[in-house]
Amino acid sequence: MNVRNKNETKSYAETIHRNGRLWMVAAIIITQGVPLAISLRFGVWPPLGKLVAGLLPTMMVFWPIAIIEVLTYTPMLGSGGTYLGFVTGNLSNLKVPAAISAMQQAGVEPSTKEGEIISTLAVGASSLVTNLVLVCGVLMMSYLIPVLESPVLKPAFANLLPALFGALGVVFISRNWKIAVAPLALMIGLFAVVPSLPVGILIPAGALVSIGAARFMYRKHML
Repeated sequence: MNVRNKNETKSYAETIHRNGRLWMVAAIIITQGVPLAISLRFGVWPPLGKLVAGLLPTMMVFWPIAIIEVLTYTPMLGSGGTYLGFVTGNLSNLKVPAAISAMQQAGVEPSTKEGEIISTLAVGASSLVTNLVLVCGVLMMSYLIPVLESPVLKPAFANLLPALFGALGVVFISRNWKIAVAPLALMIGLFAVVPSLPVGILIPAGALVSIGAARFMYRKHML
């Protein structure tokens, strides 16, 4: 029975990684293929110097963030949720909260077989819902813009992301508030000193401090 379970787990992991890599490559080809096709069709190519000058600042900011997000979010989402999340995008403000909330409601933990499945389903469901909302929004854009830009609703949309993560944060902080003290203090301090720090720095800094504080308290029998 154990051998069968191990084989099934290995087969599932192999399938996820094979399909995930294929779809990642397909997504890269599609996203890069559109501008390439336009350039080939009309014979218009950006000057190499200006292209490099425009890409360098973006690469310096977003490439380290992308690497950090992979290392940070993969343990939360699992392999299936990671592939699906990075292909569809919107991880920090949609896919990760959806996966965490789904695992919490199902009573499973990240980095487990059950958590892997629930996370993948949650990321897939959020992707489908996002596409449905986008289609409806595009079709009804002319009617929605006056409502969304109204002075009454504008403050709510400006605080949507903090409200979402704040609600999730309360749940996880209440589970073990001792571990949350150190990263919360660090984040508040960093934000007070340098409010413009990118997420790519804040997330790994908070994760390292959380791990270090938890390890220290565990060794001192404070947990």
